[in-house]
Amino acid sequence: MPIHFTPDEMRDRKERTARAIAASGLDALLMFKQESMYWLTGYDTFGFSSFQCMVMTADGRIALLNRAPDRGTAAYTSDVTDVRVYVDVDGMDPTVDLREMLTDLGLADSLVGIELDSYGLRAVHWRMLEARLDGFLAWTDASTLVQELRRVKSPQELAYTRRAAELADDAWDIAVDLAGVGVSEAQILADMQGAVLGGGGDYAGNEMIIGSGPGALMVRYVTGRRQLDPVDQLTLEWCGVERRYHAAMMRTLLVGEASPEHRAMHAACREALLACEEAVRPGATLGEVFTAHARVLDGAGYQKHRLNACGYGMGAVYAPVWTDWPMIYEGNPLAFQPGHVFFLHMILLDFDAGRAMTLGHSVVVTDNGCKRLSRSDLDLVVC
Repeated sequence: MPIHFTPDEMRDRKERTARAIAASGLDALLMFKQESMYWLTGYDTFGFSSFQCMVMTADGRIALLNRAPDRGTAAYTSDVTDVRVYVDVDGMDPTVDLREMLTDLGLADSLVGIELDSYGLRAVHWRMLEARLDGFLAWTDASTLVQELRRVKSPQELAYTRRAAELADDAWDIAVDLAGVGVSEAQILADMQGAVLGGGGDYAGNEMIIGSGPGALMVRYVTGRRQLDPVDQLTLEWCGVERRYHAAMMRTLLVGEASPEHRAMHAACREALLACEEAVRPGATLGEVFTAHARVLDGAGYQKHRLNACGYGMGAVYAPVWTDWPMIYEGNPLAFQPGHVFFLHMILLDFDAGRAMTLGHSVVVTDNGCKRLSRSDLDLVVC
């Protein structure tokens, strides 16, 4: 059984979750976030693309409803013993099976929390489930219950995150070695991904971002590859991933030469990143870190070209994105705690001039500040 944590740690997670359910006045929690299921039991699948639900009661009982292809997945990856399977058939309604499972758990006429804010609960399924629960039990939104428990990482989670950061650095080293005139984005993409997988890591929660020339201003993965020009810019955003734990990095490197404008943008990004690192400390708010980011970039004349967020949480997450909650944006009152992991990204996109510059890496919050997880320096790379 490839659960990646000790029995004691898994038991502690379950006890904390059961206490949180009870403290919220709930009789049970209906989980649709794959992250919640993985963190709580080890259950590791992309089966959330179809209907599935894990239920935990306030007294600690756990049951899972999924499709037949994931019966074996649950047995192999998790410590869940009560697994129910619904049958694929034309016109099926898996919420009928879920209600039956809830009845077996004694949850009729109870109050349950539901992870409504989840990629694993599509609108069509929610409408079916809402109708099925009407008159059967009461429910409330509990999307953040497990999410909050996941924020502070255990020592083993941090060990996986540090390994993920090593894999991200390995991928960056390969990109720097490869990049040059005439090199295909496809080769860079393949070899960076290969560094992560070859190092024993996993696929990231979303596609690696790569774009050169005008595509360097696209901070999203888009299909289509090009070769690097004699004078070019290449933006990369990627993750090292270990046991689903992510450590993101971001860089824009230049090919051929660095213009004064690109150098100035890089200098501003570097100063802003260092200012954000200085602002990350226990008790400080996410909004304060965004303020540090904006102060530097706006002061350098880049307010028009920066984004309205400068980072987000890192953790064990699933497709479609590797972004974990919460986001660093203006006024966010959430406070940092030791054991939090965040990706800090400084992004300047000058669409008028067609120039991009980015700089970012992941940090872990310590007792008195934060520690950079990447070994890579912040120098501007010109290939």
